Amino acid sequence: MKYPVLCAAAVGLLLVAGSVQASGNPGRGQELSSQVCASCHGVDGNMALADDYPILAGQHRDYLVFALQAYRSGDRDHAVMSSFAQNLSDQDIDDLAAWFSRQDGLGELTFD
Repeated sequence: MKYPVLCAAAVGLLLVAGSVQASGNPGRGQELSSQVCASCHGVDGNMALADDYPILAGQHRDYLVFALQAYRSGDRDHAVMSSFAQNLSDQDIDDLAAWFSRQDGLGELTFD
């Protein structure tokens, strides 16, 4: 009886550990943002240097991961972003996504 309970507990701990790793480290994301992203998006992602630069603060984490991976692989092309993203590791991308997705920024869309 104890064996199934211990197995279930071990599997649960592994799942929790995996989800923590997958969510990235927002503190490290903030550090990376201040080094790489801040000049165009602001440290917290609430600035857009140009009209076609997105606000990153509050963006969905999964979308940020998808977009950065696409820039890195060349599936998505932008002169500035593609060159920056080529230097990002998977962990860097997870950390940046964790940071920007936790910032106040994007809200619910409202239609008048």
